[in-house]
Amino acid sequence: MSIPVITLGAAASAYVPGLEQLRGPVTVVRRCEELPDLVAACQSGLARAAIVAPGATELTASLVDRLRFAGVAIVALTDGPVPDAVEGVEYVGSTVGAAALAEAVSRAVERFGEGSSRPQGSLAYADPRYRPEVAAPSPPQADEGPADGRITAVWGPTGSPGRTTVAINMAAELAAAGTTVLLVDADTYGASIGASLGLLDESAGLAQACRIADQGGFTGSALGRIAVSVAIKGARLRVLTGITRPDRWPELRPAALGQVLDAARSLAEVTVVDCGFCLEADEELSFDTVAPRRNGAALRCLEVADSVIAVGGADTIGVPRLVKALAELADAVPTAAPRVVFNKVRAAAVGRAPEAQLREAWERFGPAAGIDAFLPVDHAAADQALLAGTALLETAPASALRIAIAELADVPVTGRPPGRRLRDVRFPGNPARLPR
Repeated sequence: MSIPVITLGAAASAYVPGLEQLRGPVTVVRRCEELPDLVAACQSGLARAAIVAPGATELTASLVDRLRFAGVAIVALTDGPVPDAVEGVEYVGSTVGAAALAEAVSRAVERFGEGSSRPQGSLAYADPRYRPEVAAPSPPQADEGPADGRITAVWGPTGSPGRTTVAINMAAELAAAGTTVLLVDADTYGASIGASLGLLDESAGLAQACRIADQGGFTGSALGRIAVSVAIKGARLRVLTGITRPDRWPELRPAALGQVLDAARSLAEVTVVDCGFCLEADEELSFDTVAPRRNGAALRCLEVADSVIAVGGADTIGVPRLVKALAELADAVPTAAPRVVFNKVRAAAVGRAPEAQLREAWERFGPAAGIDAFLPVDHAAADQALLAGTALLETAPASALRIAIAELADVPVTGRPPGRRLRDVRFPGNPARLPR
């Protein structure tokens, strides 16, 4: 079996005569001095492996995924020990003989071909050129030791249906109930968790975590040092703030973000992620080159999440938007099984008996999945929490909205008004109590 190889850097090119003298399967087809030349040659299908010299380029998780998507295994020459090895790279010393290097190349190619035909670990559905019918990602194992935390993605269509409000208050309810929680702002269009909680920090915690994870060897303890700790009702909620400007979206590469979320499983029992709304393929990807994907962050979060909360607005615009968005979600991430939640439910926008109206409309026009929860509108309570920079359970513990979100998070509510059951919700404009 012939293995065509591309080299990058002078030290890697120096091995060419020795590899050719072996007359083995490894054949050098091109020598590259710059990284763009290497990437272009790999994407053209010219090679099955690349040998990278020390100092020729910085090997990151994003670069490795980019080359692996092109079908190229990577062998990196090192001058010493590798403190933070990047997953998917075969490391060998820069002083090894040509025969040992050829064996390392063969080993890397063999390991590369052992997995499924889809990109491993970080691209998956986040790259729209991957066809989901080829293979599905393996579900998280329940017995993974310390890294067994669950990830909940809060997502919804455009139009401000209340994704951030639901994400913040679900995380706060879980934290106050004694669960270790990490709240992540992965919205590449309008990150707002930091501002909602009064965290006027310009560091962009998630971007910082992604930069470190891109170097390899990222752990839950490293993530814990980056996350901000927020006091919620006597408990602590860890928060990973989002990007401070929308134009910083290239810092949230799917490969690095995937490693951050993997580390989150070992840091917290539950990780709540506020996702961006858009799932469509980026314009750059209509061409043959691999480019940064603004929507790759949302797709990556939805792909690795154990559960997805799909939030839609309860009005004549929000309902059809959610129906269309769920169809897009099923096409983009077919493994996702979203729980449908209608937010801002009010009789003035839907009509008398809004729950019954929404259920009837959903049964006629919506997907097969039923409605999981109704969250009543409570502008006063939401404004009060936003002004205080905290969650509803601190500023408006008796709010119907707070009670409904607590139920969605499966957290028992204490201190609610006497006589009101958890599932009893009053909607503005409709004095009737509507048990579900």
